Amino acid sequence: MHHQQQEHGEKGEQGRPGPDVRPAVRPLDGFTVGVTAARRAEELGALLARRGAQVLHAPALRIVPLSDDTELLAVTRDLIGHAPDVVVATTAIGFRGWVEAAEGWGLGEALLARLAGVELLARGPKVRGAIRAAGLTEKWSPASESMAEVLDRLLAEGVAGRRVAVQLHGEPLPGFVEALRAGGAEVVGVPVYRWMPPEDIGPVDRLLDAVTSGGLDAVTFTSAPAAASLLSRAAERGMRDELLRALRTEVLPVCVGPVTALPLEAEDVPTLQPARFRLGPLVQLLCRELPCRVRPLPVAGRWLEIRGHAVVVDGELRPVPPAGMALLRSLARRPGWVVSRAELLRVLPGTGRDEHAVETAMARLRVALGAPKLIQTVVKRGYRLSLDPHADTDKYGGAT
Repeated sequence: MHHQQQEHGEKGEQGRPGPDVRPAVRPLDGFTVGVTAARRAEELGALLARRGAQVLHAPALRIVPLSDDTELLAVTRDLIGHAPDVVVATTAIGFRGWVEAAEGWGLGEALLARLAGVELLARGPKVRGAIRAAGLTEKWSPASESMAEVLDRLLAEGVAGRRVAVQLHGEPLPGFVEALRAGGAEVVGVPVYRWMPPEDIGPVDRLLDAVTSGGLDAVTFTSAPAAASLLSRAAERGMRDELLRALRTEVLPVCVGPVTALPLEAEDVPTLQPARFRLGPLVQLLCRELPCRVRPLPVAGRWLEIRGHAVVVDGELRPVPPAGMALLRSLARRPGWVVSRAELLRVLPGTGRDEHAVETAMARLRVALGAPKLIQTVVKRGYRLSLDPHADTDKYGGAT
């Protein structure tokens, strides 16, 4: 396949691409990816689309504006009036939001003055930047960006009798607060923003339908509450088991980090996480994993790859309509074997019992593939992929 792509990529005499040049297939071309994020969803969607993915956006949660959060106001007043010994800042957006909300309440200067006089710990570099932008200086920040390392430091220092304020950020902090309290600390949670169910549940329902019907190749999670919310909505609709089965088998669940993955892994759903807990590495992980799940097939002297809602033939992306994809997937389950018209009719979406519908969809599929010989008609029996069982990998450029 690589050899043929190079041939089509040859330049003309003037150093310009020749007339038969085709754009390279992007890593996520043909795949559909679900995005459950409420915050930074546009950024994540743009990163995925730039690499070829179709994006199905279904925010599983919404964030209550900080200025409307009376609990945060009460905690802020309490901390200003009764100073903590330590403040743990966990996210940049949360820390900035806390300061901005305090300013809106007329408490900004008092809060900053209070934070300037305590031991301020930052979970990672982004939080550290937010602290310094507010005119403050953190005492320490772990290189690992790990809350576990923050906990180890606090416990090593000793927390008995100390008042520790922990900025909450919508994620569970398993064991963190409990361990501090067990060590004798008074822990004050600072709820910088609150997760609520989405006002419009329609997109979440469409995402659930896509996951359980095979219309999605992967789904991304950037917060544990979003994963928990999706599971909860599936339970409300009586489709929790279907969702879990799909996520364990056909649909790839990718989480931005291990804490985000907790609600899924509690349900025995294996997840993938990037080494660095950021959106960019998450997208890079998808770019590696989804193409690796595709098995190239040597068919009628060409290489065929089925990618989500599209097909790659000899390195060229060929969009295929849903009916054609249903037929092709059925043929590809047993490449080289004959599949009857009756069996193909059963997988064809939205049709009656007339086998003529199979012939019509097959004709359109062949046109979409641009290579009619990929699918052979077997008279009175059905259709088969024209598999080359002893394909010469040198001749075809090598399977990847």
